[in-house]
Amino acid sequence: MRHTLIALAAAAVLGSLSPGVHADTLSDVFTQGHVDGELRLYDFNRLYSSDAKPDASALSGAVLLNLRTADFGGGFSLGASLLSANAFGTHASNPARVDTTMMGADNALSALGQAYVQYRNDDVLLRAGQQYLNTPWMGSSDARVLPASYQALQAVFTPVKGWDIVALRSYGWKSRTSDGYHFDNLYYPVAFRGDALYGGLGGLPATAGTTAGTWALGTTYAAGGFKGQAWYYDFIDFVRMGYAEGSYTFRTGTGFDPFVAAQYVGEHAGAGSILVTNQTQLFGVTGGKVDSQVLGADVGVNIPHGKFDVSWNRIERQDGAIGDGALVSPYTAGWASDPLYTTSMIRGLVEQGPGHAWKARFAYGLFDDRLQLTAAYAQYTTTLRGDSHDVYLDLAYNFDGYLKGLSLRNRWERSTGGIGLNPGNQPFVYNRVMIAYKF
Repeated sequence: MRHTLIALAAAAVLGSLSPGVHADTLSDVFTQGHVDGELRLYDFNRLYSSDAKPDASALSGAVLLNLRTADFGGGFSLGASLLSANAFGTHASNPARVDTTMMGADNALSALGQAYVQYRNDDVLLRAGQQYLNTPWMGSSDARVLPASYQALQAVFTPVKGWDIVALRSYGWKSRTSDGYHFDNLYYPVAFRGDALYGGLGGLPATAGTTAGTWALGTTYAAGGFKGQAWYYDFIDFVRMGYAEGSYTFRTGTGFDPFVAAQYVGEHAGAGSILVTNQTQLFGVTGGKVDSQVLGADVGVNIPHGKFDVSWNRIERQDGAIGDGALVSPYTAGWASDPLYTTSMIRGLVEQGPGHAWKARFAYGLFDDRLQLTAAYAQYTTTLRGDSHDVYLDLAYNFDGYLKGLSLRNRWERSTGGIGLNPGNQPFVYNRVMIAYKF
């Protein structure tokens, strides 16, 4: 909150000093601003084949309201996002039957998702305060009723069209089930220093020290059929990560365009990592360092109204490292929101540790692409969590005309196999019905 107040105070000062901004135009800053948002109604159901764990569900409605002022002072503006979710008293009396990853254990949840000041021109975007981020390993992870957000300073430079350079420093963050900002991440336990943090991997004890956030520097470039990005993250007190990804699409002019893509992740931290000092077990294995290497490849073809691709990832086993070389991802672990090609809806290699995976996916659009159909199959072979496979189906319909902005979606996945992945090592089905209206 301290960083947000500083940012907003700076905006007020800059606005008052900017020529051309006085009392008769100050009202225009707000009256000529922009308001949009989204209404959501989600119904999630976790269906377990094992009697060892009861099925769990959650129903929640949500309002996401975004406000941004008109530009003033030559490119400055203020923005905010108000978030509120409500389960309408539908949570089961037995906490074990509540899908707490939806919005936590309570029946109501409200938060300030964004509150920032920004400056933008053709070449530069500067933003300070509470904000959504869109980077490969730090994003809004928006698969629940409320997105995650960060207290951060962010600068985006665009030297030429198609090329961006991004620098950011984040401090606290708000998870998808939190009502405020905290200095933790998805390796901390639920209720760490009052944070209603659900769905992460955990592993750290309640006595662990807080984290100071993240430094990150990245660049993205797109031209013709090529797209590429490279990032460096310093997840302070946890791990330093390098990430690179590139793809090329061969434009044939026939509507059938093959593509190839590859990705690499490398990360390291020594004995000073919080995970090491707290003797944290990832997938049952402690270590004296964090050390992980990941490779990935994706090949496929874009077709009229659809796409088919087959992808592969591998996390190398590293002796002496936490989780035998498990990939440490402070803001996606347990949420399955990482950028690895083979990550499924329920989980991926970040949630299973070293090993390899492959995934086949087919997506197709019908009725002028208003109906989107996606089917996928993923198989995981890991050293610590055994062998498993996931089957995924996704149907989404986007209305047009008078109902434009309304969408209906059903995501369904079944996970089978593995050791310690699903209750009783029995199949697990996760069904998510999602109704949304953007205005």
